[in-house]
Amino acid sequence: MIAKGKNASELFPAVVKNVASKNIEIKKLVYVYLVRYAEEQQDLALLSISTFQRALKDPNQLIRASALRVLSSIRVPIIVPIMMLAIKEASADLSPYVRKNAAHAIQKLYSLDPEQKEMLIEVIEKLLKDKSTLVAGSVVMAFEEVCPDRIDLIHKNYRKLCNLLVDVEEWGQVVIIHMLTRYARTQFVSPWKEDDGLEDNEKNFYESDDEQKEKTDQRKKPYTMDPDHRLLIRNTKPLLQSRNAAVVMAVAQLYWHISPKSEVGIISKSLVRLLRSNREVQYIVLQNIATMSIQRKGMFEPYLKSFYVRSTDPTMIKTLKLEILTNLANEANISTLLREFQTYVKSQDKQFAAATIQTIGRCATNISEVTDTCLNGLVCLLSNRDEIVVAESVVVIKKLLQMQPAQHGEIIKHMAKLLDSITVPVARASILWLIGENCERVPKIAPDVLRKMAKSFTSEDDLVKLQILNLGAKLYLTNSRQTKLLTQYILNLGKYDQNYDIRDRTRFIRQLIVPNEKSGALSKYAKKIFLAQKPAPLLESPFKDRDHFQLGTLSHTLNTKANGYLELSNWPEVAPDPSVRNVEIIELAKEWTPAGKTKKDNAAKKFYSESEEEEDSSDSSSDSESESESASGEQDEEGGSSDDSSEDSSSEHRSDSESASEVGDKRTAKRNSKSNGKSDSEDGEKENEKSKTSDSFSADSGSEEESSSGSESESESEFESRKVAKEKEKNKTKQDRNPLTKDVSLLDLDDFNPVSTPVAFPTPALSPSLIADLEGLNLSTSSSVISVNTPVFVPVKTHVLLHRMSGRGLAAHYFFPRQPCIFGDKMVSIQITLNNTTDRKIENIHIGGKKLPMGMQMHVFNPIESLEPEGSITVSVGIDFCDSTQTASFQLCTKDDCFNVNIQPPVGELLLPVTMSEKDFKKEQGMLTGMNETSTVIIAAPQNFTPSVILQKVVNVANVGVVPSGQDNIHRFAAKTVHSGSLMLVTVELKEGSTAQLIINTERTVIGSVLLRELKPVLSQG
Repeated sequence: MIAKGKNASELFPAVVKNVASKNIEIKKLVYVYLVRYAEEQQDLALLSISTFQRALKDPNQLIRASALRVLSSIRVPIIVPIMMLAIKEASADLSPYVRKNAAHAIQKLYSLDPEQKEMLIEVIEKLLKDKSTLVAGSVVMAFEEVCPDRIDLIHKNYRKLCNLLVDVEEWGQVVIIHMLTRYARTQFVSPWKEDDGLEDNEKNFYESDDEQKEKTDQRKKPYTMDPDHRLLIRNTKPLLQSRNAAVVMAVAQLYWHISPKSEVGIISKSLVRLLRSNREVQYIVLQNIATMSIQRKGMFEPYLKSFYVRSTDPTMIKTLKLEILTNLANEANISTLLREFQTYVKSQDKQFAAATIQTIGRCATNISEVTDTCLNGLVCLLSNRDEIVVAESVVVIKKLLQMQPAQHGEIIKHMAKLLDSITVPVARASILWLIGENCERVPKIAPDVLRKMAKSFTSEDDLVKLQILNLGAKLYLTNSRQTKLLTQYILNLGKYDQNYDIRDRTRFIRQLIVPNEKSGALSKYAKKIFLAQKPAPLLESPFKDRDHFQLGTLSHTLNTKANGYLELSNWPEVAPDPSVRNVEIIELAKEWTPAGKTKKDNAAKKFYSESEEEEDSSDSSSDSESESESASGEQDEEGGSSDDSSEDSSSEHRSDSESASEVGDKRTAKRNSKSNGKSDSEDGEKENEKSKTSDSFSADSGSEEESSSGSESESESEFESRKVAKEKEKNKTKQDRNPLTKDVSLLDLDDFNPVSTPVAFPTPALSPSLIADLEGLNLSTSSSVISVNTPVFVPVKTHVLLHRMSGRGLAAHYFFPRQPCIFGDKMVSIQITLNNTTDRKIENIHIGGKKLPMGMQMHVFNPIESLEPEGSITVSVGIDFCDSTQTASFQLCTKDDCFNVNIQPPVGELLLPVTMSEKDFKKEQGMLTGMNETSTVIIAAPQNFTPSVILQKVVNVANVGVVPSGQDNIHRFAAKTVHSGSLMLVTVELKEGSTAQLIINTERTVIGSVLLRELKPVLSQG
């Protein structure tokens, strides 16, 4: 009901009763309901506060996080202390997901009770030190809401946030980038000074030569960019290829506001790419491009054709594109643009056609070479059938003629003739104004126009009436002999008009131009007042004054300051002390290394990649990072930045709770860092499928590859590292010798660390006692032996692929042999048996068209020339199901027919059995808890729980390996998914009586849930 938008608040009491339910799924649903309606039914929600407080201690991280979310949604001031306590406890939780929700709750509590600000700042300060990428975006959002002025909280975390940026979720990336933009504007000096110095070379009149020389010397001082400033610019560059438009826009505004002018150009290609998105995204992006293109035309000139208007564009997009085309217009491209504008004028969208005519007028004003051409074109439009086009042309021509009226008497005469046919008030008023201003140049036409207007005065629009009065006054002053009576007649009509503006204007004009005893001194100057030289109008872009707002913000879009807008400060004249960003490192390593062992030290250092050495130096002192870097070094730095937090975590003291929460993160990071130690053949295979070299990291590389690495590479790299645990041991020596031979692939961008080593690796430099202590701390998987094994059991069950009736005598069956596929290590091997049940030969049997879901791949069998009557043949195919049970659809064809067939794999066939020790199993299982664990209770007769029966039933359903167990009541099975290499750990734990608990631990939670559903009925039945 809630999802459909229906009001379900009447059910609140009945739903709240279920908050104490033991069923986790029900509890989650109740929490979702409470988050929606707790604010409306506060009194009833307060009754369940004690349940939420108990849920905050629940072992399941989802329950703890949901409880905190509901608690912070009950906006009752009386429970503020309880919420404060809950947030403090959650901020120290072992689960990063719970800590993330604590950061969200901070903003809710602050809006409820701003007096808690100081205590909340303490929690924010603590969470800012968190090294989890899950928490970073949320806590920065809390910082922006609660205390955006407390820049001092960011100093120590600045480099960490820069390095974590590529791994944070997209929503968090946007928030962090905006915050770091503001931070950079307060902490670094302007990188634009060198550009400004070139422009400001005029000597002041009163300055002596010595003073001028001194100023020149000051300007000549070379600008050196702060290494931390460079770190921010470099680490945000890869995000320009993000699939999320908000992230790209955030990086673009960061480059616009804080990078040197020579480097801003790289954002143009990414912004133009966003113009392929939906219309809402286009609107925002085009507004920002319009602002940028006023100041720096050169950025977008190469992409001029991207701003051409399409017929499918909505009017708002068309208008913005016209604005940008006008800004980009110059002598070189104006002829092309004018041809384009001629097409736009014929558009059925009248609002757009009118905007195009205004654009032509602006181009004529800005580029003097085409003023006459544009004017002639607009005069031609005066004969257009469309009244709106003609009216807009008249208005624009009027503005252009103000700039050079003497040359265009003929145009004014032509426009006077149009008065009989044009009915649009603005156009009629413009023509009358033009005739009035140039009445001395058209002495014969002007009185006649006034005569015609006097006839229709009462039926004209108010705007036109005012211009008729003005025309009459001007003609009275210049040609009173012909127009005196006409003007008096018009003034009499205006005296009794219904509109008070017209009555006032009439009285004013009468006193000014018709002399009498009461006339004041002003009547002497009437001619000067009415026929004074008017300044030509300045046709400017409406986006000219928007650049003082930060790009990409709501305030910039609305062109007015919105609530919550944080202004960008001006660059400081002198940079604040950069040492505030230095993080103190507790130097445990120095205690481990005996004095005088420099050679071993150097050898150990060489094991690390250059990118890590540069990064470590930038972390310890901002002065130690060299500003001039080679392109490859810069890319290496980008590659190594995001893993910085994982390395630093091994060398810093933290509280027990913090260190415990990061065990999983560190283990993942170290696995990922070793995943590059693969054999050359594997590298080649990998790169053929999905990697790119480091050169593709430049702005020319495609956006989709870059963005997909941001979301999926973390899990994929971990799976791959598990898959090649054995190979890593063999290649360790090779790695030591040449750590940087492997190209950076886009899949490694999530780790951003091509080669890294565990802290405990350089053992010769450590004392024997410390080695013994550190062995237990070594979290790498190098000691674990997890390898693919032969299947325990191969079921002989076959599945019908094509029935002989449907296949006109050709029958096909398939089964899963549970063997590694010869066509690719990510494919599932399938054997298809083809039978000819007819009495004739079937020729050219092959696989035709394939309809596979995205990402799925299929290796087909070679075509079979012929199959004899009653003959049979078995062929092999390989399908990469991408760890999903989606159906692979394709056509099985013969010489004469094609038949649509499907293969849907049972979830158990997407696995490969692995062997591992009980110790390794428990260690891996300990890492796959919480959201990665699903379990259920099985009830069956005791005879169904014997070891042999359990083994037979489990291996019949799933291709898993048996793990030796030291306990009789626990049976363990292990496998890994074929595509990603993710571990699948199955545990059957026998309880008292006739019950057992089935537990599945895996990162592929969807497959885990499906496998649980398939195993449960099999284990339950007799």
